[in-house]
Amino acid sequence: MLVLEDGTRYVGRAYGATGRSLGELVFSTGMTGYQETLTDPSYAGQIVVMTAPHIGNTGVNDADMESRNIWVAGFVVRDPARRISNFRAERSLDEDLVGHDVVGISGIDTRAVTRRIRDAGAMRGGVFSGADIELSDAEQLTLVREQESMAGKNLSSVVTTKERYEVAAADGVDRVGSIAVLDLGVKRSTVQYLSEHGFDVTVLPAATTIEEVRALAPDSLFYSNGPGDPAASDAQVTMLAELLRDGLPFFGICFGNQLLGRALGFDTYKLPFGHRGINQPVLDKRTGRVEITAQNHGFAVDVPIEGEIDSPAGFGRVQVSHYSLNDSVVEGLECLDIPAFSVQFHPEAAAGPHDAFYLFDRFRSLVLNRAEATDSTTQGA
Repeated sequence: MLVLEDGTRYVGRAYGATGRSLGELVFSTGMTGYQETLTDPSYAGQIVVMTAPHIGNTGVNDADMESRNIWVAGFVVRDPARRISNFRAERSLDEDLVGHDVVGISGIDTRAVTRRIRDAGAMRGGVFSGADIELSDAEQLTLVREQESMAGKNLSSVVTTKERYEVAAADGVDRVGSIAVLDLGVKRSTVQYLSEHGFDVTVLPAATTIEEVRALAPDSLFYSNGPGDPAASDAQVTMLAELLRDGLPFFGICFGNQLLGRALGFDTYKLPFGHRGINQPVLDKRTGRVEITAQNHGFAVDVPIEGEIDSPAGFGRVQVSHYSLNDSVVEGLECLDIPAFSVQFHPEAAAGPHDAFYLFDRFRSLVLNRAEATDSTTQGA
């Protein structure tokens, strides 16, 4: 049984582990890439409804894992594959869901669920199977309604790395410098692509202090994607503001975009049902090019999409670099007086389109230009 906080109920079949799962019910519009979705830490605390009807066809494998775990709180599909059919498959999706104790449901009308969320907004939900299906309707609904809302929730400490680790710049690539990556729910491919663009990467736990970052003396800074409410991450916002004042070049994606917005002095707000999937269209205002992007976020930065805006926190001029073509939500910020920018989507394209992959090159150029400018100033002095 899938139960929504408004009392709506959907009957289906148990899929994956049996028991009880509670979380924010959201939908993802990706036609492919379910394994990358499941292992994306940004989905922690969420029950994900897949709008594509057939899920599990290609099985799962270790190579496509984007992190160490499956992070979704629950999984909702219409027609799970009865057998896997791909030469790369190592296990079935059902096996992985059971192995990671993810309670799911299948055989329900996912179109109806999606329409419900789209009209009423993302809401708290619960999946009940096994012994928990014997709970009364009232007991199930009470459990759903008593869980915490996603608003105000800080989940970075749940998904972050427990210890610092390093990944050297890839062989055969001109080294750019060192980069400190604050892991708020980083995906494996993001770290890989930073390495392949010439960065010596140091991945840091979310609770890392500004003193610890300064002791590393990195050449640049990166804030990753991640779950939760950006308004509940004051420590990371304060640290980012101070490191921006130090002059560190900064690149943020997804949750990192929201935290840059807050560090610059802007507010964030919760979207009705968010943007989730690998087919989200945005406009790059610099080039006028439409990009199809991979996204997973339920919050956004509150900034006018046209014109230059003075940063309320004193960081100079800021402009929106990208915005959604579906609903005009801010999808990127560009600082004009300090070396910092961010986007609300996932340029690493795992699994998704490669339209935004150029952003890694843009950041590489930003860091190199900043280093050259610093050297010129030092020599001139």
